Amino acid sequence: MKKIAVIEGGYSLEKAVSLKSSNTIFENLDLAKFTPTKVLIDEKEWAAHDNEGKYFIDKNDFSYTKNGIKHNFDFAFIIIHGTPGEDGKLQGYFEMIGIPHSTSSSSVTSLTFQKFHCNQFLKNFGVNVAEAFLLRLEDEIDEKEILKKIGLPCFVKPTNAGSSFGITKVKSLKELTPAIKYAFSYGNEVIIEANIKGREVTNGIFRNKEGLKTLPITEIISENEYFDYEAKYNGKSKEITPADFSKEVTQKIKSLTSFIYKTLDMNGLARMDYIINKNNIPFLIEINSVPGMSKESIIPQMIKEDNKQIKNILSEIINI
Repeated sequence: MKKIAVIEGGYSLEKAVSLKSSNTIFENLDLAKFTPTKVLIDEKEWAAHDNEGKYFIDKNDFSYTKNGIKHNFDFAFIIIHGTPGEDGKLQGYFEMIGIPHSTSSSSVTSLTFQKFHCNQFLKNFGVNVAEAFLLRLEDEIDEKEILKKIGLPCFVKPTNAGSSFGITKVKSLKELTPAIKYAFSYGNEVIIEANIKGREVTNGIFRNKEGLKTLPITEIISENEYFDYEAKYNGKSKEITPADFSKEVTQKIKSLTSFIYKTLDMNGLARMDYIINKNNIPFLIEINSVPGMSKESIIPQMIKEDNKQIKNILSEIINI
């Protein structure tokens, strides 16, 4: 049987979400096919762990020793949100030592993690994205120049943080600079993005041996100003799966999801977030290359609605 490392943790504030997601993966791996072991990677240590204890990882070959016996892995299931599991760092490491993993390549995950750069890249392929302005830490903040291009209201967010950390909806000029400084506390690049009015939806996708498989679309109706951390994880939103769209609009969204996934040559489970404007045109907001898999997360809802089992999809991803 294949020995699977279920890799959890991370170096960011999304660690708590990762630990919940890893439980879903660990509990749904087919034990008739796989032998799973959780591996925690954080700023303190890299360690495999089970009910008997923890065992430090040898980073030379990603192995560990238990009771004098060395254990290697055949596959790495990366379920770290944020760095180093969603920004290409772990992917590059596994690619160097020759262990296959569950996500897109290091180059692709590095790109999708940088929201501004990814959206501008896809804009060249005809994908609709919001007007955006990029600021780096050393740049001067010219409020008038920014708002001349972006307008109000707008969203200010770090380019490389997930779970809605560091995001502010700005409604007035006086709110802009504080929001930018707040976003910079989460990273060295900040994106100011135009507000697109419409319905917020998200669409999951994965690849198996047969090709690309899109999941049902979910519409997100937040009780808050937008789909922030509280709305995502503390029940302050309504998530409707499948979203109530016509067959034509549903197919338009799913086709765009497949186009983006294929254009970027992605692998594993992914999720595309959109705003659907009044003319039923999808605007890409961002790509999640390692989407949440906790009980509160959306992908498990999509899988259930599609009359599929998480266990089977995980097997298909591992055995591709």
